[in-house]
Amino acid sequence: MNNEPIIIERVFNAPISKVWKAITDRNEMAKWYFDLAEFKSEKGFTFQFYGGPSPERQYLHLCVITEVIDKRKLSYSWRYDGYQGNTLVTFELLAREDNFTLLKLTHSGLDTFPEENPDFAKGNFVEGWNEIIHVSLKKYLETSDFQF
Repeated sequence: MNNEPIIIERVFNAPISKVWKAITDRNEMAKWYFDLAEFKSEKGFTFQFYGGPSPERQYLHLCVITEVIDKRKLSYSWRYDGYQGNTLVTFELLAREDNFTLLKLTHSGLDTFPEENPDFAKGNFVEGWNEIIHVSLKKYLETSDFQF
């Protein structure tokens, strides 16, 4: 399996405070990402959620916050209950002129997942993250009814 990380960058027409809230507030995350039972942007905080390619094939995601730099960086481990492998997801934010924000998502360590499970293929993660960042988060951040 290719061990290069997935890196996706997107500039949003939104101030950094709005993007930060979208990636760190559980109630806001439920609107564009996953509906998490609990989430705190604090190092060491553990959270979990179910997700998968279909209602019949869902996986329990087990995550631990590894780094938080307010309004700049959020990192967490990402693994699946009952499967080998552990990856790292990092969101980095950079304020741009005129209240625009650059978001850089990096998902590394995908080569640690079992190759024999096609659901863990890198292409599935690329497709998923592109949908999440370029469609769901973009729509969420750049609509006028979002309150922050």
